[in-house]
Amino acid sequence: MPTSFIQRCREFFARPFFSDRRTVFCLWMLLAIAAAVAKYSRCNNFLIFRGVFWHTIHQTSLYALYPEEYFDLNFYGPLFSLIIAPFAMAPLFIGLLTWLLALTGILYVAVRWSQFTWRQQLFIFWFCAHELLTALFMQQFNIAIAAIILLTYYCIEREKDFWAAFLIVLGTFVKLYGIVGLAFFFFSRHKGRLILSLLFWGAVLFVAPMLISTPKYIISQYQEWYVSLTDKNADNMFGSGTNISLLGFVRKVTHCATYSDAWLILGGLVLFCIPYLRFSQYKYKAFRQTLLASVLMFVVLFSTGSESSGYITPFIGVVIWYTASPWKRSRWDVTLLVFVFILSSMSPSDLFPAYVRKQWVQPYALKALPIIIVWLQLCYEMTFKAYGTLQSAETEIGNG
Repeated sequence: MPTSFIQRCREFFARPFFSDRRTVFCLWMLLAIAAAVAKYSRCNNFLIFRGVFWHTIHQTSLYALYPEEYFDLNFYGPLFSLIIAPFAMAPLFIGLLTWLLALTGILYVAVRWSQFTWRQQLFIFWFCAHELLTALFMQQFNIAIAAIILLTYYCIEREKDFWAAFLIVLGTFVKLYGIVGLAFFFFSRHKGRLILSLLFWGAVLFVAPMLISTPKYIISQYQEWYVSLTDKNADNMFGSGTNISLLGFVRKVTHCATYSDAWLILGGLVLFCIPYLRFSQYKYKAFRQTLLASVLMFVVLFSTGSESSGYITPFIGVVIWYTASPWKRSRWDVTLLVFVFILSSMSPSDLFPAYVRKQWVQPYALKALPIIIVWLQLCYEMTFKAYGTLQSAETEIGNG
């Protein structure tokens, strides 16, 4: 990519308008409002979410089909009934609008509260704006999952282990993905407190939905939830709108259904865990942030339930990967970043050639390919590179 073009882009986005906090906040809120207006007549996912609350109130199955209310099924845990309650009780459009504003707001706050520099935050706000809009169009809780992971990392860094445990359990009891917050366990200075807090919040949030139902009903719904997730995992194998992951990419390219995903997951876990052996790097903030980036990508790349709307999570991870390193990024890295934006973000939209999208991107889960390449490079960097190569690198956990 020509250096002059890159320089012109940098100069353009260096203008004060693009770096003003009011600009990025208003942009993200406008995306939520636009999505609510555009999807008001076709907000099936939000109808499913509303149903979780009302079916809990009426103590009917959370995982059965209700064709008279919406199509498709609910796959969120019983705890979600409390989260969606205020939005479910409001009139439909008000509920949808405030739901999307809340999702956007919590992710905005998570980025602002993070220990990223303002430059990193700006990069996230602009680079991930289109991916945020994709998730908003689907009204998905994936936006909150990204925020939960970021806030968990923030709490561990700030030694707020009690609240880190709350976020981990909350995310796990709603959509399982929150459990990846345990990846930051080794960065905690209060591991015993964190474990006790996990047990405390596990008990509290397990019984919390019983406040609007009964213990017997909630226990039965946790059992149904397990069955529904097991069935969904099998259905996702070759689904065109799901399994947009490393697992799905390999399976759809090979057209093979006879092997177990466990082998790929095991290999991914090995690559993910090797950097944990580099204890000397823990003291560097750049290393810890890069592990956060790895978590944000891993959770989608190794899930058969990954959908296009869930890519707001790994997209934030890509930005962190690019900006957190203490060394200067190469032209290859810049090219890879552009590749991520073009293929992973733009391919589901009407701005991408329809033929390529329908004949290649969707059937072979190519949206995942650039993220796979970034994650593999990230694993290499975390395994072999030094994150304290600059004098400005931090040397105390929790500083900054």
